[in-house]
Amino acid sequence: MPREFSRGRRIADLIQHELAILIQTEIKDPRIGMVTLNEVKVSRDLSYADVYFTMLGQTDHESATEALSKAAGFLRSELAKVLTARTTPKLRFHYDDSVENGERMAKAIHDALESDRKLHEDEG
Repeated sequence: MPREFSRGRRIADLIQHELAILIQTEIKDPRIGMVTLNEVKVSRDLSYADVYFTMLGQTDHESATEALSKAAGFLRSELAKVLTARTTPKLRFHYDDSVENGERMAKAIHDALESDRKLHEDEG
């Protein structure tokens, strides 16, 4: 029977929690702004952690990704103080556009339903 929470998942959750605090309190780069960490995926051997983030009210996610990547060494060293693992994963930051895609799809569905409703009103 597989365990409900693997070690990798627990480490990923801890990394996500700690990074959210560190980015908010320690990183002062104005390119980052209001960042929300959506998910952290840790490789099986714990050598890499892919961090997926979104940004509130900003559209320049390339510069935020660059700023986060530049701060990755500092963030990793701070994580090493908290993690009990032998090694601390290297951090790779990725902009997560799934929220934007979801909003775009929801709007398309809403528009299609509204168009269909108007069509039925005109016929009836």
